[in-house]
Amino acid sequence: MKTNDLTMRPITGHEELDLFSQLPYVLNEELADDLAAGRRRPEWMWVALRGDRLLARAAWWSRSADDAPLILDILDIEDSASGSDHVDIGARLLHTAMAATLPNGSRPPEYSRFVPPDWRENAVTRQAVEDRMTVLERTGARFIVERLRLEWRPESPVPEPNGRLVFRPVRDGEELVALMSSVLDGTLDAHGRDDLTRMSMHEAAVRHYEDELARYNSPRDWWRIATLPHGEPAGFVIPARNDYNVIIAYIAVLPTHRGNGYIDDILAEGTRVLAEQHVPRIRASTDLGNVPMANAFRRAGYINFEGEINMTWS
Repeated sequence: MKTNDLTMRPITGHEELDLFSQLPYVLNEELADDLAAGRRRPEWMWVALRGDRLLARAAWWSRSADDAPLILDILDIEDSASGSDHVDIGARLLHTAMAATLPNGSRPPEYSRFVPPDWRENAVTRQAVEDRMTVLERTGARFIVERLRLEWRPESPVPEPNGRLVFRPVRDGEELVALMSSVLDGTLDAHGRDDLTRMSMHEAAVRHYEDELARYNSPRDWWRIATLPHGEPAGFVIPARNDYNVIIAYIAVLPTHRGNGYIDDILAEGTRVLAEQHVPRIRASTDLGNVPMANAFRRAGYINFEGEINMTWS
């Protein structure tokens, strides 16, 4: 599509990755592998060009077997442009790409942007992040949460079990969904609270289980239920492997057992499970506003190496 002197189109294929990668972002190094694995498709990767100059780009990601985009994780504009022209171009590109890429009438996938941990403290970085958020807002998106991205490395020690809790495997999906439903009561997780504006706790738990946890190909015997010595569940942790790293995919303490410090024991168990795989790192994330969980990760030796901005369409 061409508007005035601006061309907006998807890339033609792998041969245009150099063009698409002219705007810098941390995910550029993963694009080739993602295309080869089917996690990205050329028709989901859009550019706005003025002649040969790349002014903006947008791209969606999905799991390899999925037919529709799962998340909008690349949205970039040329930050050196003067005035608000670059924001206008970004909004026009995103409008065009969404209309051509997403199913009619569907809710657009959530937006995710990785940012430096100190992005607010650098005027240039802050402006770049806020400009991209403005582009999203012009298409109807709203901010939902900022998250901390965390990383554990093998040089960090893992505490030995202290005997307060006993850990056993998850029996089946039904057991886990029931526990996931209960932890949504009073949750500090922004996505969980957002889900509860549209569905019941059970429906939200089922959706999370089916759309995410059940799709991991890593062993389910990594999953752990934490119980008191007499067998009552106190919480759970879901260690897993995604397409890029081993991760703490989900961790929670049941409402009736919050405030007892059990989160440290449960996180230590999940970290032990993954550390035994001799991995170079373990990744995790939590909401910036979930201070108890963020503090637990820090106590366990996880470092905040990056942040993440999430925006969504209602």
